[in-house]
Amino acid sequence: MDEQRVSVSMEATEPLSEPQGERRAPPMIVFLRELIETALVVLVVLALVNTTTARFRIEGSSMEPSLHDGEYVLISKVSYWFGQPRRGDVVVFRFPHDPSRDFIKRVIGLPGETVAIRDGKVFINGRPLKEPYIRGPIVYTYGPVTLGPEEYFVLGDNRNASNDSHNWGTLPRSAIIGKAWLIYWPPQRWGVIANPFEGAEP
Repeated sequence: MDEQRVSVSMEATEPLSEPQGERRAPPMIVFLRELIETALVVLVVLALVNTTTARFRIEGSSMEPSLHDGEYVLISKVSYWFGQPRRGDVVVFRFPHDPSRDFIKRVIGLPGETVAIRDGKVFINGRPLKEPYIRGPIVYTYGPVTLGPEEYFVLGDNRNASNDSHNWGTLPRSAIIGKAWLIYWPPQRWGVIANPFEGAEP
């Protein structure tokens, strides 16, 4: 009885032979299949990147000293999919009076707030806004104006050389493309675009 059990056990451990007549695909077919699969993966990745981000070239001096003419910034489109723009965010948007043009400015006034500019300063609901990032004091006056539920007030950091909300009015939420969050060119200027009010309201 013991000899029979040993014999059966040994037979069960023998490897099964491959089916006769099975052939591998020609190398060229394998190469083409892998090439197509790789191309599809690349297309999916590119589509995802273009859906969630955008690139923008700074033109002019309206955002100096924070951003300079000729610099390239990366825009995050997903930043506002589940949230709203915050004061201090630098945003890219379609110019309300010509949607074919894209502008970049800083969010200053939020929906429901009253904005005024006088004595070289911005006032939010009657309180002066501390802005160490701007280029020089403001030489014009504006407002007061109360923003609607879906309206924002945006200004360039170079206040006296910027075409912004003090010229053409409030910015509708629907015109905002995304948040500028990274300078990627030139290399010596590489860095995250910080929100000066992050973590604290002025």
